[in-house]
Amino acid sequence: MHATKTSADVLFILLGAILILAMHAGFAFLELGTVRRKNQVNALVKILCDFAVSTLAYFFIGYGIAYGIDFLAPAPKLSEQSGFELTRFFFLLTFAAAVPAIVSGGIAERARFYPQLFATFVLVGFVYPVFERIAWNNGWGVQDWLSRQFGAGFHDFAGSVVVHAVGGWIALPAVLVLGPRHGRYTRNGEIAAHPPSSIPFLALGAWILVVGWFGFNVMSAQTLDKISGLVAINSLMAMVGGTLAALVLGRNDPGFVHNGALAGLVAVCAGSDVMHPAGALVTGAVAGGMFVFMFTYTQNRWKIDDVLGVWPLHGLCGTWGGIAAGIFGSSALGGIGGVSFVSQLCGTALGIAIAFGGGLAVYGLLKLTIGLRLTHEEEFNGADLSIHKIAATAEHETHW
Repeated sequence: MHATKTSADVLFILLGAILILAMHAGFAFLELGTVRRKNQVNALVKILCDFAVSTLAYFFIGYGIAYGIDFLAPAPKLSEQSGFELTRFFFLLTFAAAVPAIVSGGIAERARFYPQLFATFVLVGFVYPVFERIAWNNGWGVQDWLSRQFGAGFHDFAGSVVVHAVGGWIALPAVLVLGPRHGRYTRNGEIAAHPPSSIPFLALGAWILVVGWFGFNVMSAQTLDKISGLVAINSLMAMVGGTLAALVLGRNDPGFVHNGALAGLVAVCAGSDVMHPAGALVTGAVAGGMFVFMFTYTQNRWKIDDVLGVWPLHGLCGTWGGIAAGIFGSSALGGIGGVSFVSQLCGTALGIAIAFGGGLAVYGLLKLTIGLRLTHEEEFNGADLSIHKIAATAEHETHW
């Protein structure tokens, strides 16, 4: 399949995989800076362990479901396979592993450690690859049907829907199943503030994600001959639009500003290869404003304790990105064309249905069987006690 790819293509996609791998440090520090200090160590360990479990799930199960390729042949035969295919697995793994990293931020501070690792394995091994196959490998003929009916298939160049909306819509039922943190909402309707523990760490996480995102988007071309400077400039413009919209609507709140940049980048992934830069700027600005409004609304009105706001940031902004590709990717609005607004609606809706249904099934069954929620004492002491002991030991040694 990829035997004709050059060594330069292998290096290109390897560098992309490394950049996206670095983004997981961004996920870690974004969560680290947002959660309370007693849960910081748990956040760091959780992101790394989620990635390790994701690797096993995707290697043995998920990649095969999505692309019909496995790496279970004997080592001599495996070494003869295309270096591009092996490296492409690494590249796409970093996308798949972003899903539990997204979920992690929503359920932070009250989910049990090992049940979450189990959920990660199931989500990356079975749920995520289903929509990945449909969107990126024409699974079950869905893309062909959309093309026949509406003139173009579902377009998601770098994963606004495949990765971000899917991650965010998996996180929503997980957050609802868990319920809010103890003391977050009082019986008389008051909201107990849990401010970020470290704005510098939050900002560091956002910056790591922003830098890595150019690998996420630009290198989604996967080969050098398909690389596009348009993707790079559109990513930049969307990030700027999201930042400034969040600055204004968020009233200079540093958490909103840094997440606004991420909201813009989430939204532009799908259409970054077909939009005009002005369209990307608008797409990012809408996403930045959407995040500020919906994060505030879900926390204060609906009493949904989504700690990092991953449903508004990834779920809703990713949904907007899938739709925006059908709007600003059209030639009528300065885009390259080759997209269908109706196909974008259908594909996005299908991704949401698979994600929400899969997330509800996985986390609902975990709650009914082995349990998902920390006890009141464990939550009070700081995340999972087994991880909290590490933090307590480190703190004791520091004071000593």
